[in-house]
Amino acid sequence: MNFPDPPDNALVARLQHSLLAWHAQHGRHDLPWQHPATPYRVWVSEIMLQQTQVQTVIPYFARFMERFPDVPTLARASRDEVLALWSGLGYYARARNLHAAARRLLEQHEGELPTAQAELEALPGIGRSTAGAIRALGHGLPGVILDGNVRRVLARLFAIREWTGRGRIQRQLWTLAETLTPPEQAGTWAQAMMDLGATLCRRSQPRCPACPWQQDCVAHAQGLTDQIPAPRPKRQVPERRALFLLLADDQGHLLLERQPEAGLWGGLWTPPRFDSLDALEQWLAERGLATEPAEPVLEPFAHRFTHFLLHGEPVTRRLQSPANTVMEDNRLLWYNTGQQPPGGLPAPVQRLLEAYRRT
Repeated sequence: MNFPDPPDNALVARLQHSLLAWHAQHGRHDLPWQHPATPYRVWVSEIMLQQTQVQTVIPYFARFMERFPDVPTLARASRDEVLALWSGLGYYARARNLHAAARRLLEQHEGELPTAQAELEALPGIGRSTAGAIRALGHGLPGVILDGNVRRVLARLFAIREWTGRGRIQRQLWTLAETLTPPEQAGTWAQAMMDLGATLCRRSQPRCPACPWQQDCVAHAQGLTDQIPAPRPKRQVPERRALFLLLADDQGHLLLERQPEAGLWGGLWTPPRFDSLDALEQWLAERGLATEPAEPVLEPFAHRFTHFLLHGEPVTRRLQSPANTVMEDNRLLWYNTGQQPPGGLPAPVQRLLEAYRRT
């Protein structure tokens, strides 16, 4: 495609003036991480907001700040504590990276987030846009952001019709974002761009009449707002099947297994998971566990991940052999379903355990 011409100085000045004026009157000024907007609070909020809506994030952010008010507290916490507070928010690699980055900050930066873009990007889980947000919103320094809201706004403003996830399109969008960002007001600009995308230039049913850029928006002028940004090219979503062993001991405790760091739901606790019934039976046999079918019989469930669809089938069993025979593996534990979980539980596992308790 032919990329749009770079905006001239007059257009840049007009866009900056109109957006900042709109934001002063209509922008979001009372988000929890804005009071105070410390580098740490901005960082945590930016990580939580990746792939997640503001209204979903707000209660998680409040609980997280209450337990981990600063970098040292987060760094010294256990991984299970961090994942437990993240349970239900999804994309758990974010929490693991946040925890790892906090420990590195404590070791290398005296528990403070650095101001340099390159040093921020060197931390686990912090990319170019998140680093720019920390600089602009947290440190009050020049910084450029390009999150999903900003990509959508710029794609419509300049009528960029290709999928914004393509590498060359992203490079073009970064150039536009850098050109438009006023260095002396980078924090206000970053928040204004995010607010514009979240409240007016929405993915569906954009509120164009209220937009301060309506007169300059090429997509609006050409009637393309419902077509831009272009969707991700369609591809067949792989499907996987897994059996979840709900194994209860004589006290009604369920067996949970900590998942390997590198795999699905890394570091979280789930019932033992298997690709087939044969694999499940072999796992029991290797540990000398005698079991029998038990109630309740739970319905299969489906859970959509970014890259595949998981079909889960609960298999409920009751233990006939002594419970301590499985405890040689420190990744296993017996969980009292009436108490708080030992660490992070994936959302579909939380729902599965709730269904188990109800029946």
